Amino acid sequence: MVRRNSRSSKGGGSDSFRVNNSIRAREVRLIDPDGEQLGILSVEDAREKAEALDLDLVEVAPKAQPPVCKIMDYGKFKYQLSKKQKKATDNVSLKTLRMRPKTDTHDLETKLNRAAKFLQKGNQVKFVMQMRGRERQFSNHWVEHLEEIIEQLREQIDRDIKVVSAPESQGWQITAVIEPA
Repeated sequence: MVRRNSRSSKGGGSDSFRVNNSIRAREVRLIDPDGEQLGILSVEDAREKAEALDLDLVEVAPKAQPPVCKIMDYGKFKYQLSKKQKKATDNVSLKTLRMRPKTDTHDLETKLNRAAKFLQKGNQVKFVMQMRGRERQFSNHWVEHLEEIIEQLREQIDRDIKVVSAPESQGWQITAVIEPA
């Protein structure tokens, strides 16, 4: 039987499980490492079976009558559980593409291709159009220009695009955020 620190095996969060000597029930429904039920046994007998296999006795369903315990490697179980939780978290990142109002058409096509790749991977794309000097006086024109760029991108890729924040002027720059729908 593998010895575990008492702090890590006692209650707390929703992912904490009682292990080995911290199981309080008198009788438990035991499941072997292969997933087969061994029936209802006393905790001492269940611990002995786990010890014989050099594994841990883990209480997986404490609210059941009697509680359900499984013989398993607790460290491996916790690792797999953390991997599953990490995979479940959303890994969307925001990719920023900077451009100028007078960016040439070929350069703009390159930016649109990069944006399409980011959207295909499921990332959000933020367009930032930097203005200089007198360009700022025509910011309404450049907002419309950025809307046209987003429309070009819609036509270029197969997926539908959701506009998270519409193009708007913020000082010396115009920003818009899009994501795959």
